[in-house]
Amino acid sequence: MKTVSEYFGSMVFDDRVMKATFSAKVYASLKQTIDEGKELDLNVANAVAAAMKDWAIEKGATHFTHWFQPLTGITAEKHDSFISPSPDGGVIMEFSGKELIKGEPDASSFPSGGLRATFEARGYTAWDPTSYAFIKGKTLCIPTAFCSYGGHALDKKTPLLRSMEALNKQALRILRLFGNDTVKRVVSSVGPEQEYFLITKEMYDARPDLRFTGRTLFGAKPPKGQEMDDHYFGVIKPRVAAYMAELNEELWKLGILAKTEHNEVAPAQHELAPIYSTTNVATDHNQLTMEIMQKVASRHGLVCLLHEKPFAGVNGSGKHNNWSIATSDGQNLLSPGETPYENAQFLLFLCAVIKAVDDYQDLLRISVATAGNDHRLGANEAPPAVISIFLGDELTAVLDAIETDTPYKGAEKTQLKLGVHVLPKFNRDTTDRNRTSPFAFTGNKFEFRMLGSSNSIACANIMLNSAVAESLKIYADKLEGAKDFESTLHEMIKQTIKDHKRIIFNGNGYDDAWIKEATEVRGLLNYRTTADCMPHLLDKKNVDMLTSHKVFTVEELKSRCEIMLENYCKSVVIEANTMIDMAKTQIAPAVEHFAADLAKNAAAKKALLPAVSCTYESSLIFKLSELTDRISFAADELQSAVIALHEVDGIIPESETVRDKILPKMCGLRLACDEAETLTEKSYWPFPTYADILFSVR
Repeated sequence: MKTVSEYFGSMVFDDRVMKATFSAKVYASLKQTIDEGKELDLNVANAVAAAMKDWAIEKGATHFTHWFQPLTGITAEKHDSFISPSPDGGVIMEFSGKELIKGEPDASSFPSGGLRATFEARGYTAWDPTSYAFIKGKTLCIPTAFCSYGGHALDKKTPLLRSMEALNKQALRILRLFGNDTVKRVVSSVGPEQEYFLITKEMYDARPDLRFTGRTLFGAKPPKGQEMDDHYFGVIKPRVAAYMAELNEELWKLGILAKTEHNEVAPAQHELAPIYSTTNVATDHNQLTMEIMQKVASRHGLVCLLHEKPFAGVNGSGKHNNWSIATSDGQNLLSPGETPYENAQFLLFLCAVIKAVDDYQDLLRISVATAGNDHRLGANEAPPAVISIFLGDELTAVLDAIETDTPYKGAEKTQLKLGVHVLPKFNRDTTDRNRTSPFAFTGNKFEFRMLGSSNSIACANIMLNSAVAESLKIYADKLEGAKDFESTLHEMIKQTIKDHKRIIFNGNGYDDAWIKEATEVRGLLNYRTTADCMPHLLDKKNVDMLTSHKVFTVEELKSRCEIMLENYCKSVVIEANTMIDMAKTQIAPAVEHFAADLAKNAAAKKALLPAVSCTYESSLIFKLSELTDRISFAADELQSAVIALHEVDGIIPESETVRDKILPKMCGLRLACDEAETLTEKSYWPFPTYADILFSVR
């Protein structure tokens, strides 16, 4: 049996394989492309393609695909075999540099937000050499960007790479000012923690809402949920442990650095966390992780739910985006060192992030906006929709001292004494953690906690990279023309703190008083829903910033706004139609059936025992009859609202109608149906309850 170190990355055409396969010249040229962004030579591409093909065939691959990330939120692939006909009637296995570099998938059926007409079908995929190719099944997968015939980005990879280039360009300007002339590149790195639910396939198959929408649209609260906090970090059940073991093995084969696994807060909820990777690689890996999670689950008779809020009343699932910036020579630019007060370079990069988050709160909120995540944000399980930054006591004190020009004494190291001699003594960190903060500094990185579990991390990191690049550009413009670098630097840091300290909050983000202070006193934004925030993508300041760094064109931004609002509306309408169908064809008939049988039983009892009043039956029948009327009325009301949506003109008014008309009616229908569930005898209820589902994996 092979050890992890022997099979780790065995299905990846990684640096180890390239070094062993390529000539020194080809390897050096490709490394320059990967590490320094140099243009790829076609002769090098041909050599890479030939070696990649031979390696893949040796591993059992018969096909190749350009693997890309369209605006559907999932990945896409079109498979082509390596075979080409030979003159003798057989086949030869071929793969050229041209096929490696460029593909031509049909682009007409992918979301384009009006960039392309349906009949305009041509699109292109372009190899991203900075992300290693890998084998999935019998197919060589080549990570690529995806664009239209006119050159517009139709994916999430292209703007992500552009944002990384923008950040690199501006960060290098700053580092040169600090005298660092040797660093060749600055990259953002991410470690995305992934939360998910595991339920049995039997339960999943019996719930139309789970099958059609990924979440339960009905469900009364079970007798026990997460109140006891006994699932969090609890003993992992054998069936789940077996799933996690196979999941790790599959991920490790693909070079995905799956590191941590544990039970999360809600019953049936779990988490997987990887080690950091360069942002575009981390994005590819996270998309693969979600896909493999679901595939492995099916082999264990389980279903992996990645929806942000699959069950009401218990915690939903997020994806914490741990983001940092590092140089090509390994320096973490967000590491404060032992004396952060004296670390001017760190303080400038820290201020750049603070300024970016304050100036572009709306873009960060937009980057995590989906119909599913709207249910989770601010629900005392996830950060609120208001963006703020947690810095902790030490860094906050440092910034206060700079702002007021007062000496900073430094945080005292406190040794924890646990009262037992055999236990080790260690110093307490100078800053606590804050799990209620949307954007928390955690030692040498920022943890952006607002992402939903099904989100691509590309969106959040595009906005984060771009906003920080803008801050750094403003700083570099001032510092490059400064007569006195030191004093200009000090004044700039000081002014940033004064201008943007409103975004810093170290307290309880769940507190209603904070939301009031944030919006009414500090003037921070509070976009509760996708319909509230998404149109602000096209605000002038956002368009100007994103286009100036060449992350998006104006047309690409307009298309993305359209696509995201369309996705929001379509998701909610699918949920509404599913609710209507379940309520009318399953729930109401089940309640009626139970009430009718109850009436028959009461009549039989009355016939045998005339003196018996049958008060229980009569009262329950009355309640059930009243509820069936409410369910019928609420379902008809919801159906009318969905039909009326067709008359609304324009995607923004349509999204507002979904928010203001359809979602409230969905809540009304759910309330009636969930109440009926609590009164209907279990054998009559048409699908598994929360109590069944959440505790089904033993």
